[in-house]
Amino acid sequence: METLKFNELNLSPEILRGVKEMGFEEASPIQSKAIPIAMTGADIIGQAQTGTGKTAAFGIPVLEKAKKEIKHPQTLILCPTRELAVQAAEEIRKLAKYMHGIKVLPIYGGQDISKQIRALKGTQIIIGTPGRVMDHLRRKTIRCDYVDTIVLDEADEMLNMGFREDIETVLQYIPNEERQTILFSATMPQPILDITRNYQKPDAKLIKVVKKELTVPKIEQYYLDVKRKDKVEVLCRLLDYYEPKLSLVFCNTKKMVDDLTEVLKGRGYFAEGLHGDMSQAQRDRVMKSFRSGKTDILIATDVAARGIDVDDVEAVFNYDIPQDDEYYVHRIGRTGRAGRMGRSFTFVKGKEVYKLKDIMRYCKTKIYAMPVPSLNDVNQIKIEKVMDRIGNIIEEEDLTSMINTIEKQINESDYTAMDIAAAFLKMYMGQLNEGSAANAEYAFDNTGAEEEGMVRLFINIGKAQKVKPKDILGAIAGEANIPGNLVGAIDLYDKYTFVEVPKENAADVLAAMKNVKIKGKTINIEPANAK
Repeated sequence: METLKFNELNLSPEILRGVKEMGFEEASPIQSKAIPIAMTGADIIGQAQTGTGKTAAFGIPVLEKAKKEIKHPQTLILCPTRELAVQAAEEIRKLAKYMHGIKVLPIYGGQDISKQIRALKGTQIIIGTPGRVMDHLRRKTIRCDYVDTIVLDEADEMLNMGFREDIETVLQYIPNEERQTILFSATMPQPILDITRNYQKPDAKLIKVVKKELTVPKIEQYYLDVKRKDKVEVLCRLLDYYEPKLSLVFCNTKKMVDDLTEVLKGRGYFAEGLHGDMSQAQRDRVMKSFRSGKTDILIATDVAARGIDVDDVEAVFNYDIPQDDEYYVHRIGRTGRAGRMGRSFTFVKGKEVYKLKDIMRYCKTKIYAMPVPSLNDVNQIKIEKVMDRIGNIIEEEDLTSMINTIEKQINESDYTAMDIAAAFLKMYMGQLNEGSAANAEYAFDNTGAEEEGMVRLFINIGKAQKVKPKDILGAIAGEANIPGNLVGAIDLYDKYTFVEVPKENAADVLAAMKNVKIKGKTINIEPANAK
């Protein structure tokens, strides 16, 4: 459908001013469809996924309807998670910035209820999780005498999290004939349809973002054929190759989130995990760190990620292929936001390719096959980025004293300017190998490494000694003083382990690991034989 500009939606000057200050001019498809209908007072069933602008789709009509002279709750908005409630409140507050006298408040579990009770005084729009809203209704600290609108945001997710009874309890507090009920859901399973039939008026309007609008055209979508044991290595290669500002990695289980987070941290990445078993304080800490950029990589399950709304995510990695076609849409919709370009990478193996084809048919989009970047590819792209930075320094900085120093060195030695530049580049890339003479002691030509430029090493310790990949990685990174992300595949067997390291670091690793103990056992490490 054609989208509308906000000034074509008959909005009040105060809201238009707030919208303009937020940087929006054109309404999204779901906003263009929902706002005019919601402003008539009709019940709405809206199908739209996260990232389509649905908060404003219900937030603007709610604000237009609010009466600032009435200092009592007029709208209840239910959200599945604390994060989503807080984000929705922040966005509605921005929209209402110039509507003086309108108070918006998020309420949720884990916060002191007595403070919430005090803060509720004079609040017209309440956004909260079902359990906490129900608690206030039972305590009569929220009274529904003036409530004429209820919004269910991410209704399918609230049902998945077991909130159905809470939602129905809240809905029963406001008589149906006096209530406008607006429901938004990414999917429409039978329990959602039951709620619409039981708690919305028969003439409720169905608004749907058609499937061809589900994916964002500014997302480059790729898939890679990856064995399970190679997934960590491939993920690290892609992170090193593209260097995204912020990344989201999706796993299908909480255990995989925890395991992958631990491995990536061990390799030197700033990664954090997010899933439903974490306490609210842990979730808050992780999200604050991710939004501020202290954490570059957030690893999450689908349920935990539903409350995430961060604009600067440049890449999404489907470490596990999603179980549901629509989850794929939700996942990749986290990148390519606000007009930015984004990338998504999906790891598949064997029969999972058929699942990927189903996703492509559902999304009406093409997901392109791509090869795994080699170590040489990663190094080459790093060099190109260094050269770009060097170009900026040459253009913008005063290099007079540096030039004088290099000229003096050239005049006093046999080196050319090219020699000195190449040496600086090698040093900067972390490839200066002071132990090159030691390399001659070992034959690294054919150790059976799968990747070009890597050396496979043998260690006489394995699963029987309860060794895990993180133990091997930690020992090598710590003892040889090399970044964890340079270490390649780690293959554990019962009584021994193979690990791959860059050829230029191999001698240093062998020297540093002599007589080292892992799990209390002194190990022996040597170049592996050819496969």
